[in-house]
Amino acid sequence: MFKEKTSKKTGKIGIIGGGPGGLSCAMLLAYKGFDVTVLEKGDEVGGRNALLKVGDFKFDVGPTFLMMKFVLDELFELCNRKSTDYLKFKLLDPMYQLSFPDFSIRMSSNKERMKEELNRVFPGNERGLEQFYSRERKRYEKIIPSLYRDYSSFRSLLSWKLMAALPWLFFSGSIFDNLGRYFKEERPRICFSFQSKYLGMSPWECPAAFTMIPFVEHEFGLHHVIGGLNEISKAMAKVVVEEGGITLTRTKVERIITHGKKAIGIELEDGTNINFDELVVNADFGYAMSNLLQPRLLTKYSPQDLKKKRLSCSTFMLYLGVDKQYNAPHHNIVIAENYHANLDDIYSGKLSKEYSFYVQNASITDKTLAPKGKSTIYLLVPVPNNRSEIDWNKETNRFRENLLDAVERRTPMVDIRDHIEVEKTITPNQWEQDYNVYMGATFNLAHNLSQMLYFRPHNRFEEVKNLYLVGGGTHPGSGLPTIYISGFVTAELITKAYGLKIPRK
Repeated sequence: MFKEKTSKKTGKIGIIGGGPGGLSCAMLLAYKGFDVTVLEKGDEVGGRNALLKVGDFKFDVGPTFLMMKFVLDELFELCNRKSTDYLKFKLLDPMYQLSFPDFSIRMSSNKERMKEELNRVFPGNERGLEQFYSRERKRYEKIIPSLYRDYSSFRSLLSWKLMAALPWLFFSGSIFDNLGRYFKEERPRICFSFQSKYLGMSPWECPAAFTMIPFVEHEFGLHHVIGGLNEISKAMAKVVVEEGGITLTRTKVERIITHGKKAIGIELEDGTNINFDELVVNADFGYAMSNLLQPRLLTKYSPQDLKKKRLSCSTFMLYLGVDKQYNAPHHNIVIAENYHANLDDIYSGKLSKEYSFYVQNASITDKTLAPKGKSTIYLLVPVPNNRSEIDWNKETNRFRENLLDAVERRTPMVDIRDHIEVEKTITPNQWEQDYNVYMGATFNLAHNLSQMLYFRPHNRFEEVKNLYLVGGGTHPGSGLPTIYISGFVTAELITKAYGLKIPRK
């Protein structure tokens, strides 16, 4: 299973988990000359950013939106490569369609088309669009440098760049309040804030700092990768191997071996022990704290303390291979009639009778995902995480039927039941049991102010020496671009410890 390599002078690095954070860190460290081994329990690299095959149909397990493509481009550039030599990108326009019970709006990164669409659906609100771009561009320019910084010490909060960003980070109220600067009506504000649910909060409480998310979508656009976003994980793993690193799949790490409060290696499921100079944890944060480290080592993140942390929602997933093609946009977000009540239900642990959901119709863009004339349909419903104690063994069939009813009622896919060839479901229970997602919270720790920057688990893990974190559970947070940045921050910490640098432009 494991082939030993002679450790280079730069250090022997073990990376637990081959998700996007672990792979971004691995490719940077391998390029800088470190002896890197990625250990992934799944059949393929990627974690929640892996390929899912159901019969002859191909899906992304998790992320389907690629925003801030320039973050990914820079990772490859830092390894003296071009992302376009490994991946084929397609800019999506419209980015996505938002469907309310009585109208739909197509959101575009083309500023003129977006202004026309706002004027069509919300006459008068288009006047706020230029102000949205202008002011939120300033927020973005202030905040983005702070994302690339390490916050492993309280002193790190004293940087001039962060001081300049603080008014944009911690003030202005909620996203919903902040969007009121530009759009007076409620529904256009919902159109620019639906992403907040994936951060663990409703737009009425999510910090205004996260208005940066709709801004970067509208400023830089959304991309699809031909073959699915899982192709990014494969490309990163290829770079690791090209630079002399190792990626091992079907290799489950059972525990982190420690000496005192210092990590020295790992024990695999088959009992094999492997020593490393430094360890990087890309496993789900809550799972790692509960299963990979001995509880006696932890004070701040013990199993008891984890119960006090605020978590994101979970998701109910339905992946359908259908023998038909539908005339619907690539990305579709269907908004519940009582949107506010649906969000309240999610965060109070209840299943709503009527809910918002997401439909990906990727085959309209990408013919490689399904056999000719057929389609992959990806359905996602935000639901409570497993703190709710919902019995998904009892609820799954009923929920599936209700979801398909909603799809047939609220989308062009009015006959989808008649065309299903294959399907797969992932419930919050399966996220927890099969994918090792703590409490099934698919977007990790929530992003409230007390769980950001220094107050989020540190990239250099504060409770055990020689142990680092990457992924959605550490700084800067969840979402593909920020997870890639977490890989950069952690790789930079390790290279600095060995007297090296990762030069950014």
